Amino acid sequence: MTGTRTPDALAEPDVPVRAGWVSLLFGANIGLWLGIYAPIQVLLPEQAEHLDAADKELVFGIVTGVGAVVALLTNPLVGLASDRTRSRFGRRHPWTLAGALCGALGLVVLALAPNVAVMVVGWCLVQAGLGGMLATLTSAVPDRVPVGQRARIGGLVGISQMLGTVLGAVLVTVLVTSLPGGYLACAAVVVLGAAAFVLRTRDIALPRDWRPATGFRAVLRELWVSPRRHPDFAWAWGCHFLINLGNALGTFFLLFFLKDAVHHPDPDTGLLIMMGLYGVALVIGGLVVGPLSDRTGRRKPFVLGAVVVMAAAAVVLVLWQTWPAALAASPLLGVGFGAYWAVALAILTEVLPAAQDRAKDLGVINIANALPQVIAPVSATVILAELGGYPGLFAASAVATLAAGAFVLRVRSVR
Repeated sequence: MTGTRTPDALAEPDVPVRAGWVSLLFGANIGLWLGIYAPIQVLLPEQAEHLDAADKELVFGIVTGVGAVVALLTNPLVGLASDRTRSRFGRRHPWTLAGALCGALGLVVLALAPNVAVMVVGWCLVQAGLGGMLATLTSAVPDRVPVGQRARIGGLVGISQMLGTVLGAVLVTVLVTSLPGGYLACAAVVVLGAAAFVLRTRDIALPRDWRPATGFRAVLRELWVSPRRHPDFAWAWGCHFLINLGNALGTFFLLFFLKDAVHHPDPDTGLLIMMGLYGVALVIGGLVVGPLSDRTGRRKPFVLGAVVVMAAAAVVLVLWQTWPAALAASPLLGVGFGAYWAVALAILTEVLPAAQDRAKDLGVINIANALPQVIAPVSATVILAELGGYPGLFAASAVATLAAGAFVLRVRSVR
């Protein structure tokens, strides 16, 4: 690369971000997560049951698993590409908008899908587009937010994930009740959120003479982050992976859990109630823990507390597969996940190896979001059939979540 002065795009930010920028990032993230979780929680299970009622769990697992593999690959590749983009519109914004449009196209395909094969194609497009969008939106935090403000912003990002999940459930169960209409409504929200952020915020451009290695072999090499050279990055990645694996095992099959184990008379409404309780608790956890972590400068104690609370929620459902138990577990999981996300983004952005590879490295970290979506459906199908049914599934969720606490303790550069 050329140039003697570090470009503004790579400098460590020191000016606090304003409420307008935060609200637009918040809205884009809501659209992103709504586009992912409204299908996962409601639309894909219903479509799987409609297309193949006898093997609905298997169909759901195949569709989500294949899509997650696509997201696993797309996320770091789009991140790496955005790190090297020298457009006058900035590094991230072109990829954010392209990802939203690709994801929306996939949702349209799902709305029209006549069979499982087309479902797989549609969900792969969604995961490719929104996986890339996740890489660029996540990198906006280290690009623009000073370290002392990151837990508060991270808490809001976590809240946006919850709100996207809850609002998505409301959108596709209350406001738009047809399966195709639900997919199309999700597509519209994804594009609107991304467009508002891209058109109304500034993305600092990378100077054209700042040329990182772009050869094919160099690009492939840069996708690897050595655990030996960057152990804190590796331990933080492992913690994030296990938290997301535990969450996926505990939440992916909730609609079927309410139908087949709890025997709820209206599973869609039951899921909506659970998500509402989860959402309120998550907001509380994120809003309380984020500012407290920034004020004290400590991250790990809050992660450990969150891990214990989330595991407790899973244990409740191990012991009791009843509607009251589900109501009790939902806010426990929510407050724990909110507390975790309030500090997770702060930890993850503080262990990044190099400023010029922020989006690529965050894309590698976001594999920890996508990989559980591959592992969880397959693992859950085996556990439900052979290893204890729903009690076994929630026990596995608790074990994975508790293991995350051991990983975060190994991160040395963060208190």
